[in-house]
Amino acid sequence: MAKPPEQISIDRRQRRPVWLDLRRTTRGLQAMILGGLASLVSLLITFWTLPQISSSDGAWPILRLVVILAVIGLIVRWILAGIAVLIGSVGVLVGGLLSQFGVVYLGVTLDPGVHLHGGVEAPFVVSIVMSSVSAFVGWIAYAGSDDAYVSEVMRVVRRRARKIQAAPKTGMLIIQIDGLSAPLLNWMVMSGNLPHLGGWIRDGSHSMLEWHTGVPATTPASQAGILHGGSGQIPAFRWYEKETGRVMVTNRARDAAEIEARMSTGRGLLADGGASISNNWSGDAPTSELVFSRAALPTGRSRGYVRFFSSPQGAARGLVLCVAEMVKELHQARRQRVRNLVPRVNRGGSYIFLRAISNVLLRDLNVSLITDELVKGTPAIYCDFVDYDEVAHHAGPTRPESMQTLEGLDRVLGALKRIIDLLPHSYEIVILSDHGQSQGSTFLQRYGRTLTQVVDDLVDTTKAPVAATGRSEGWGPVNAFLTELSLRASVGGKVTRKALHGKAKRGEVELGPADCEPPIAADEQMIVTASGNLALIYLARTPGRVPLEEIELLHPRLIPGLAMHPGIGFVVVDSLAEGPVAIGRAGVHVLRSGRIEGIDPLQPYGPMAAASMLRQAEMPHNGDIVVISRLDEYTREVAAFEELVGCHGGIGGWQTEAVLVHPRRWAVEEPPVGSDAVHHLLISWLDQLGQRKHDDNNEDDSESAPEDQVDRVATSTDASVEA
Repeated sequence: MAKPPEQISIDRRQRRPVWLDLRRTTRGLQAMILGGLASLVSLLITFWTLPQISSSDGAWPILRLVVILAVIGLIVRWILAGIAVLIGSVGVLVGGLLSQFGVVYLGVTLDPGVHLHGGVEAPFVVSIVMSSVSAFVGWIAYAGSDDAYVSEVMRVVRRRARKIQAAPKTGMLIIQIDGLSAPLLNWMVMSGNLPHLGGWIRDGSHSMLEWHTGVPATTPASQAGILHGGSGQIPAFRWYEKETGRVMVTNRARDAAEIEARMSTGRGLLADGGASISNNWSGDAPTSELVFSRAALPTGRSRGYVRFFSSPQGAARGLVLCVAEMVKELHQARRQRVRNLVPRVNRGGSYIFLRAISNVLLRDLNVSLITDELVKGTPAIYCDFVDYDEVAHHAGPTRPESMQTLEGLDRVLGALKRIIDLLPHSYEIVILSDHGQSQGSTFLQRYGRTLTQVVDDLVDTTKAPVAATGRSEGWGPVNAFLTELSLRASVGGKVTRKALHGKAKRGEVELGPADCEPPIAADEQMIVTASGNLALIYLARTPGRVPLEEIELLHPRLIPGLAMHPGIGFVVVDSLAEGPVAIGRAGVHVLRSGRIEGIDPLQPYGPMAAASMLRQAEMPHNGDIVVISRLDEYTREVAAFEELVGCHGGIGGWQTEAVLVHPRRWAVEEPPVGSDAVHHLLISWLDQLGQRKHDDNNEDDSESAPEDQVDRVATSTDASVEA
């Protein structure tokens, strides 16, 4: 995929001026013509629909107005870019939106053949309608190809490419497609629905393999392993810590910062000049944008931010298309109800807003931030795109709207590849996922009661158990984005701080449902946290890990009641005699010795289940009781303890079957097991590219891996393992 060094020098010698490069010139003229036609169509629709604007001389004033608006808009954009350092990203966004009114008013004033009718509201009405129609026309024009903003980014890169100093070594761009399972990607490639990613696999430049995530199958745990080699610090998406009496939520800024401090060694995946974008953790990168663990820290202004917010195809267009995305979501949710598709969940509320933000604004912003790092020649870039995961949670992992999201991400990959091809330096592209998703009707839908209510019926306590569960995952990127904006020393930062004053605790913005962090009193007795079809139950008043024998004395009905419940596959609890044991309705599996009594409760969950649950049981802050939901025999569906039709967190179905797509010249002899193993694999590739610094006083990154996670990597270009 990447250009070899000798090809870079040839490309630079052979590169011709823009006006002599027929292909590039034609592409530029085509973009100008399409942009002019889109503006013309937008103006015609505006003139036709609004009584506030008219033309006295036929079509000629409209054509003249297209040119006038283009020139004024270009000047305003230059001004906004110039003052961006003073007013910040939000200031650029607000200024860009307000300037639209001024551009329209000034353009109409300068064109004697165009007239406004009505009061002072006329220019505002015309501007709003014209901007909305323009965004909609652009959306239609770019359907099925690069959208308008990505195309504009590529034009900027083409202009800057000749002035860029080539980086001396090949870098690595790592794109995470959140929630994508290996079986689903394999099916999408075979169906031909991913022309870019599928094309790389078909033409042999890349290989695809499946890797097992283990438990918990969550983004924070997998990224902790991939970026830091520290997945053993994360027992679930959220958990309770008896020492402090707190519920830790991994996508909350202050909790994420504390957790990263526990697991970081300073030598993460991105430590040597890398960039972390839209992730849970920084990977020890010196540059972090939209990273949960660094969101509460002041950051410098990125050119990618300024480009996005000042561009007419950036945030202003994105806000309009967010409305279109919301309308699309309402239609698709209604279609599920009318067709009576099952399983399904309610798709209303904040999810409508979150989908629009993740699929439109944050996607384009990520592209802009990645492009800025590519242009600079950053050695390693890691970015998480959450689009598919967010939609699949609510629509289902294999539903049409989820597939459409993957197709959109494939177009982003194609655009990033073309951007790299324009640069004088080279990059290898690695695509991976952090986990898959499993489908199924929720525990509440199946049995009419939540797991917390079931636990309440089985224990003898004076207070009801506290439930720490909710749909907070999708709020993480939004909160990180708003937190970073609020901390900027600019006009925009001040506006954001004032607007979100009540939602900014300790400096970080916390929007989202309140049930993800219930109040924990000092006298709580039972706490239940849930992450997909994984639940952790804590006896809050009993310090340390409570053994099976003590639980049986305190709550004799609890373990048998959970194990026999039709919605539960098995529970894991420590025993004094034999350590962690998995208990099902008809048998017991001793995890350390492998001894089985009766019917093995782990058998339906696959050959990796015992090792995964043993590792989970030995993690710090793990629950006194670990609960895994049922796994349907034929459909392989699970019963999530959250109200999500597509879930991950535990084990069963596709949720532990992640994927890794890598350059074929890096052959992998055995698929990695666990995200820590993926970390060491990526480290070894960066080492081969010469992008890792070695300190003689410390162990080499690749040599510090545990023996059971040592990566078997070969540099042969002939052999590879294909999934």
